[in-house]
Amino acid sequence: MDIAVIAFYLLVMLGVGWFSRRRARNEADFLVAGRRLGPVLYACTMGALVMGGGSTVGGVALGYQYGISGMWMVFSLALGVLALSLLLSPLIARLKVYTVAQMLELRYGAGASLLTGAVLFAYVLMIAVTSTIAYGSIFGVLFSIDKIPAILLGGGVVLIYCAFGGMWSISINDFLQFVVKTVGFIIILLPAVLIRAGGFAGLHAKLPESAFSLTHIGLDTMFSYFLLYVLSLMVGQDVWQRIFTARSDAVAKWGGAAASVYCFIYAIAGALIGMSAHALMPGIVDRDHVYTEIVRTTLPAGLSGLVIAAALSAVMSTSSGALIAATTVMKEDLVRTLRRQPLQAKDTVSDENETSAVQSSRWYLLGIGVLMIILACTIHDVVAGLTIACGTLLVGLFVPVIGGIVWQRATFKGAVASVITGIVLTVATMAVMRDIYANTPLYVGLSGSLVAFIVVSLLDRPMPADVLAQWLQRAQAPAATGTPEALAREKTSLATDPLGGFDHGS
Repeated sequence: MDIAVIAFYLLVMLGVGWFSRRRARNEADFLVAGRRLGPVLYACTMGALVMGGGSTVGGVALGYQYGISGMWMVFSLALGVLALSLLLSPLIARLKVYTVAQMLELRYGAGASLLTGAVLFAYVLMIAVTSTIAYGSIFGVLFSIDKIPAILLGGGVVLIYCAFGGMWSISINDFLQFVVKTVGFIIILLPAVLIRAGGFAGLHAKLPESAFSLTHIGLDTMFSYFLLYVLSLMVGQDVWQRIFTARSDAVAKWGGAAASVYCFIYAIAGALIGMSAHALMPGIVDRDHVYTEIVRTTLPAGLSGLVIAAALSAVMSTSSGALIAATTVMKEDLVRTLRRQPLQAKDTVSDENETSAVQSSRWYLLGIGVLMIILACTIHDVVAGLTIACGTLLVGLFVPVIGGIVWQRATFKGAVASVITGIVLTVATMAVMRDIYANTPLYVGLSGSLVAFIVVSLLDRPMPADVLAQWLQRAQAPAATGTPEALAREKTSLATDPLGGFDHGS
């Protein structure tokens, strides 16, 4: 019964991809869903992307080990979504670009895309690879098959539905995955395990007092989560690309804020499920197995399949988002820069080239998807690779991105110096300490990145007036934004089409 439920779920995902293929009529449709997502669809897809396998299986595992303080990892992700949505997402949506590196090119001029694009590509590719390994492990257990066939099965499903319709396929599937995760994880699993454990009174009777301490996981660990997840999420290509799909500043801001509320709830739910599992099954050695063990023990056949599908949907949301992000960075940053093609100011190409642009993006996605599957089959130390990728993204791009937004005196040379200094200092400190998991390399890298950014920018000539003028023109809100007429139009639009193109015919 469980296998039948999951097989049906996978077929639905493929069907959605096939249905969505006709929506990908131009490059903007394929890469950013035509920038037409309304608040409901946008909030659900953002929540599905951020609450991935690490937040689902990992959040339960941390709750099992540390109690309620195990929520801080997922809580940090939620805080990052909230900060990004309220502080930066309206500006990001107005830029009408495809990547973080293109934002830097707008701000600092031509030449900023290649180096930053390489950092972004390494990050999102590693996210895609680790997610593929994660759902490959789940398929291996479910179907009793080896690692490589399991990865080929799961990776093949994700690759096929992404290739059909690009971001439209991913967005609609993420909406369905959001529903499956909410029903399976929060509505079914959470109350089932809490009741089985005897409710909150049962948890207090069976667990040590430390399980109810908000700081039991350790203040240093809490700060590490903040540093790594909140700050890196604010410059992550996979998250930015979802912001690019919003149809307006208001959708990007308030839809993202709504997604963050969902993420906060998800964090608490995961910790409580983990605590209940510890009360019921205190002898689990490998905490990564807590989720599947508590599902199999607590729920009957059929329902357990749905809840396992919730974990699969969580990981697949992350994987598909990272795959489309890697495709976009490769095509729009690396290849375009190497071919010396200018940054386009429009979302679509000319009518006669729209079909070829979609086909080109599709081939890029297929190629990178195959690379993702190959790496997932061959890489063993995924935690180390993911740690290095996240650290490189944070120390390399956080300062030039945020600094470029808040400080007009920042220059191209200052941004390049910031990227290089941050990465070199971080890697060098890791090598000296022989510990890639320590926080000290991140502190050193971020500090060096900030100093290099400020000093080199002040020593350099100010940015040319035409570059700054183009940046300010794209970054500033339209004059009508916030007027009664503009608010009335947005209110009417939200009321008549809250999903944003979801119910439109092709």
